[in-house]
Amino acid sequence: MNVPLTPIRFLRYAEGQFPRKTAVVCRNKRLSYAQFADRVSRLAGALKSLGVGPGDRVAFLSINCHRLLEAYFAVLEVGAVLLPLNVRLSASEIAFILQDASPRVLFLEKIFLPLVESFRHEVRSIEKFILMDESPGAQWLLPRSYEDLIASVAPFRADIMQVNENALAELFYTSGTSANPKGVMLSHRNVYLHGLNGCLTFDPTREHVHLHTIPLFHANGWGSAHAITFVGGKHVMIQRWDCGEMFRLIEQERVTGCALVPTMAIALVNSSERSKYDLSSLERINIGGAASSPTLIKEVEEKLGCTCYAGYGLTETSPTLSIAFTKAGCDWQGEDRYRGQAMTGYAIPGSELRVVDERGDDVPHDGQTVGEIVARGDGVMMGYWNQPEATAAVLRDGWLHTGDLATIDEFGYLLIVDRKKDIIISGGENISSIEVEKALSAHPSVYEVAVIPVPDEKWGESPKALVVPKPGTSVTAQELIEFCATRIARYKCPRSVEFLAALPKTGTGKILKRELREKYWGQSTIRPELVTRSS
Repeated sequence: MNVPLTPIRFLRYAEGQFPRKTAVVCRNKRLSYAQFADRVSRLAGALKSLGVGPGDRVAFLSINCHRLLEAYFAVLEVGAVLLPLNVRLSASEIAFILQDASPRVLFLEKIFLPLVESFRHEVRSIEKFILMDESPGAQWLLPRSYEDLIASVAPFRADIMQVNENALAELFYTSGTSANPKGVMLSHRNVYLHGLNGCLTFDPTREHVHLHTIPLFHANGWGSAHAITFVGGKHVMIQRWDCGEMFRLIEQERVTGCALVPTMAIALVNSSERSKYDLSSLERINIGGAASSPTLIKEVEEKLGCTCYAGYGLTETSPTLSIAFTKAGCDWQGEDRYRGQAMTGYAIPGSELRVVDERGDDVPHDGQTVGEIVARGDGVMMGYWNQPEATAAVLRDGWLHTGDLATIDEFGYLLIVDRKKDIIISGGENISSIEVEKALSAHPSVYEVAVIPVPDEKWGESPKALVVPKPGTSVTAQELIEFCATRIARYKCPRSVEFLAALPKTGTGKILKRELREKYWGQSTIRPELVTRSS
């Protein structure tokens, strides 16, 4: 008889093989795998005592902590569906998600009490509000806290053989940068196989120490939770990300790896705090969530002393699809290696990637012709929660249509040139905003940059660069335009440059181009054109 594929098995294995090994470090608390597994089973028992059962959604409004990691296993033990919430969303955005998903229980930390108070009457499905980090005070909260609950119930462990591997396990909402967020449905099978494929890809060992720099509610964060557990690695939680705290934890816990978004990596390599700490334990950093530049990859390797490479994935794919390791046959040397490791990369085990034109035919593997990335594999979602039309729009002919435009070369490496909505069409030519951003990022005075389309009487639209300069540097708009022209074709260079103190970002550090487009043009919708040729 086949044993169902469920991530619950990852923790069962780690508990059996590494019971005394440190599983989680969170603030001043250190839990072995035996202790962590016991807490997970007690949380499962608490959920059963509250009447939570198969198919019920259980929401968590929490920063990174051991309790949220416990939920990744305990909620699934009772057959329920985990719903982690982005803590940086507004009250109205969180209320929309909760109304859409209709959870029965919401766990929250004390710092989010005022936020939840502002919308709790609107979300009628929630029967219990449970405080995670101290004793309750408000009358609308369950009288017992998280810790009181798990201390007062009998542990519960599911019969693995009774788990339906095709049942919904986790529900994650997209960022909603161009429309209302959509709930991505991931099955037990999706999550298990993604964790297994992650182990094959990254080859973590029981000595791996992973710093959870990305929030666990985000794809780059929860994507590593199961794989690290499976091999008995150590999870290190950082509650509030900043450079100094990250450096401190790397030194204290001898962290070997982490994931970053580009804005975080930029902050680290430019931080004056870096030289105060011993970062020699670091082995690798994976940059995802947005396109990286070869300049940034090089700076991370030189200044943090570890291997750095890009990766690509979506909430809809559990999340990882590709990785930009150097593979056999690619003898990259010098600057070519940094360019290669900044690419979107090639498919990880369990994933298949193609780049297709508007007819669905594969584009030439020439590293030049642009098409849309389509994907299929073990991690591709079941669909969008209660949105069959949106599901049908992206899941077609057995493939997930990502909306990302890319090239593919003879070695199978993809390079994203832009999202459909971010391609700039100037005088009939297609200009990749990412390509322009990478060129400008190489300038020593540029800290961050976003390139967007703005109206142009002659060309229809043209590229505009919004630049955050590095502190203590001086550069003019014309200098940046001329610098850009030494790296890419002049027609691709920005026609105008504006200097800003900061760029708007999502809760996970992605630059909000939607807000920038709305401010400078009022354009936030996706244009219908699908580019099928290079510029």
